[in-house]
Amino acid sequence: MKTTIDLPDALLREAKQLASREGTTLRAVIEAALRTELASRRRSRPFRLRDATFRGHGLRAEVAAGGWDRIRDAAYEGRGA
Repeated sequence: MKTTIDLPDALLREAKQLASREGTTLRAVIEAALRTELASRRRSRPFRLRDATFRGHGLRAEVAAGGWDRIRDAAYEGRGA
């Protein structure tokens, strides 16, 4: 299949030099690079946020009833803010 892509001049120049050094075609270099990148992305696992919960009794009653403003105020309490 044919397609047209726009590459930075320096990248294309480097790919052509690599093809020349290895005695292969530019197409083969680009195909190998694309296959390597696609395989790498298939192998990488999606980011998973670790469980950072802890045991306790939840929010203090005076904070829980106050909404986000009260939570923020409690977090910065005594810090001069």
